[in-house]
Amino acid sequence: MEVGYGSGEKTGFFTQGRRSLQALAVQFIVKMVDLASSIKKLGQDDPRRVIHSLKVGLAITLVSIICYYQPLYSNFDETAIWAIMTVVVVFEFSVGATLGKGLNRGLATLLAGGLSIGAHHVANLSGNIGEPILLGFFVFLQATISTFLRFFPEIKARYDYGLLIFILTFAMISVSGFRDDEILELAYRRLSTICIGGAACVIISIMIFPVWAGEDLHNLIALNIEKLGNFLEGFGDKYFSTTGDEEGNDGNKFSEGYKSSLNSKTSEGSLANFAAWEPGHGRFPFRHPWKLYLRVGTLARECAYRIEALNGYLNADFQESSDVSTVIQEACTKMSVESGKALKELALAIKTMVQPSSADSHIENAKSAAKNMKSLLKSGIWEDIDLLKVIPGIAVGAILVDVVTCTEKIAESIHELASKGQFKSVEPPVSPENLPSEQNQSATSAQMVNSHHVITVSESTPAAPPGESSSVPKAS
Repeated sequence: MEVGYGSGEKTGFFTQGRRSLQALAVQFIVKMVDLASSIKKLGQDDPRRVIHSLKVGLAITLVSIICYYQPLYSNFDETAIWAIMTVVVVFEFSVGATLGKGLNRGLATLLAGGLSIGAHHVANLSGNIGEPILLGFFVFLQATISTFLRFFPEIKARYDYGLLIFILTFAMISVSGFRDDEILELAYRRLSTICIGGAACVIISIMIFPVWAGEDLHNLIALNIEKLGNFLEGFGDKYFSTTGDEEGNDGNKFSEGYKSSLNSKTSEGSLANFAAWEPGHGRFPFRHPWKLYLRVGTLARECAYRIEALNGYLNADFQESSDVSTVIQEACTKMSVESGKALKELALAIKTMVQPSSADSHIENAKSAAKNMKSLLKSGIWEDIDLLKVIPGIAVGAILVDVVTCTEKIAESIHELASKGQFKSVEPPVSPENLPSEQNQSATSAQMVNSHHVITVSESTPAAPPGESSSVPKAS
C-alpha cells in the first residue's frame, strides 16, 4: 500500500508539472500573438515606420563596410566606429531632424577639434608644470559656458545636441596626451568618420521615401482646425436637442476630436524646429514661414479650450428652461454652425494651400449672430426667470461669442500665412449679375435653355462665317 501511495503521488506531481508547462506554452503563444498584432497595428497606423526602420538598417550596413573592408579600415583604425555611432544617434524619422542632428554633430566636432588643438598648443608652451593646469582650466571654461548656453530656449531648441557634442569632443582631444601631430590626426579621423556617417544618413533620408517634418506640421495644423470645425458644426443641434436620438449618438464621436489640438503643442514645436532645417521640397519653398504655423496652432488651442468648456455644458446634467432655449437657440446655433463652417473652410485652405477667401462670409454671419447674442444678454428678459435655469444658457452663449472672436483671429493668422507662404489665389466665380451690362447680355444670350438641356457657348468659340452653319449643336 505504501508503494502504491508513493507511485500515485509521483504521478500527480508529473501530471501537475505537465499541465503547468502546457499553461506556460499557451501563455507564451498568446503573448506572441498579441505582440504580432501590436507590431501589425503599429505598421498599419503609419507605414512610414517600417520604411524608416529599413532605411536605418541600410545606412548602418553601408557604413559598416568601413570596418569590414581592410583598405578602408586601415585609414581610420579604431576611429571607424564613430561612423556607425553617428548613424545610430543622427538618423531620425524625418529629414529635418536628421539634417539638424547631422549638422549639429559635424559643426560641433569641427569647432571643438580646432579649439582643442589650439588649447593643447597653448598648454604645451607653458611647460610640463603649467600644461595640465591650463588644460584643466580650458576644459572647465568651455564646459561651463556651453552648459550655460543650453539654458537659452532658442539655442536649446536647435543646437542643444551640438553643444553636447562640442563638450565631449573638446574634452576628448584637448586633454589627450598625444603629440601635436597625433592630435591633428585624431581630430581629422574623428571628423572624417562623422562626416561619412552623417552624409550616409542625410542622403538615404532624402533619397529614399523622405519624411518631411514641414509637411507633417502642415497637415497636423489643418487637421486640428478641421476637428474644431466639426465640433462646432454639430454643437448647436446637439445642445438644444433638435436632432434625433440616432444622430445625437453619432454626435458623441465628433465631441472628442478637438482634444487632439489641446495636446499638440509639443509636437507642433518639434516639427517646426525640424522643418526649419529642411531644404525646399514639393509645395514648400526654402525658408517657408514655419513659425506662423505655430501661431495658428496656438490660436487653435485657445479655441479648443473654449470648446472644452462647451463640451462640459454639453455633457452636464441640468434642466434648462425652455423659455431660455427658445430665446438663445437661434443666435447660438448660428454662431456655432457658421464658426464651424469657417474653420473647416480655413482647414481646407491650408490643405490645398489656397487663399482662404471663402471663409470670410461665414465669419461675418457668425459675428452678426454674436452681435445679436450680446444684445440678448444685455436685455432685461432674464428678470422673471429662475437664475439657476438661466445661467447655463447664458454661459454657453457667452462662450460661443468668444469662439467667434477666436475664429476671426485664426482666420487673420491664416491669411497672413497664406500671404507669406505664397498660397495660390483662387478667383471667385463671376455671376451674371456682377458683369457689366454688355457682358451680361452676351452671357445671357450665350445660354440656350430648354426643358432638358442647357448649352453654354464659350467666349473663345469663334463665330461661324456667313453662309456656313454653326458648329454648336442644337438643343434637342
